[in-house]
Amino acid sequence: MIGDPSEQSDGRSWRTRSASLRPLSCVVALAAVLSGCAAQSTTSSNGWYDSQNGLQPRDDRLYICHAFGCARKTPVQLGSRDLRRLAAILREGRASPASERAAVARAVAWMETRVAAEVGSANDRAGFDTSGAGVPGQMDCIDEATNTTSLLLLAEKRGYLKHHRVGSPVARGFLIDGRYPHATAVLRQRGGADYAVDSWPKANGAQPVIQPLDAWFAARPAL
Repeated sequence: MIGDPSEQSDGRSWRTRSASLRPLSCVVALAAVLSGCAAQSTTSSNGWYDSQNGLQPRDDRLYICHAFGCARKTPVQLGSRDLRRLAAILREGRASPASERAAVARAVAWMETRVAAEVGSANDRAGFDTSGAGVPGQMDCIDEATNTTSLLLLAEKRGYLKHHRVGSPVARGFLIDGRYPHATAVLRQRGGADYAVDSWPKANGAQPVIQPLDAWFAARPAL
């Protein structure tokens, strides 16, 4: 890890925090945001970071959440070579909004591979796997949505996105409606629709699922 000790966690050890997690960790983590989830895509991401124990990115630094519910945060410094690579990936998508979304998918996959050695997330498993709760390097939907949003915010602030802005992550489901709670990062097409950028269903380093946000909200995976 790099960075100040104050940036590593909120003062509690991951063992203490993980002991408080339930197998359905997203139930607890998302309870505070579900009531307004549909509107969140139009707001800034500040409230998300505050409510989910995350740290917003700096100009050249990402704080990668892992161990479920942002129980651990590892600062990763992006050097000039990293930033040139990120810019080059996203520049490939400047022809159209659809091309940019495809480039974003490649950029998220690149980021996950880039940070894996420092975070210990190379073997992060895809989808719903409660055995990863409290385990450094394993990520739930809160971690994934936060990390993807952080990368996109950094890219947006550097002018790497032409056709989209970054929305706040959103959440869906609360068991009573037949769905597990789940969260995703959001891209907002300029003058167009909102899109989910969901890396949680994929293993580390694989491209995320990008789809219209309305379709993401409507999805009803079996319990």
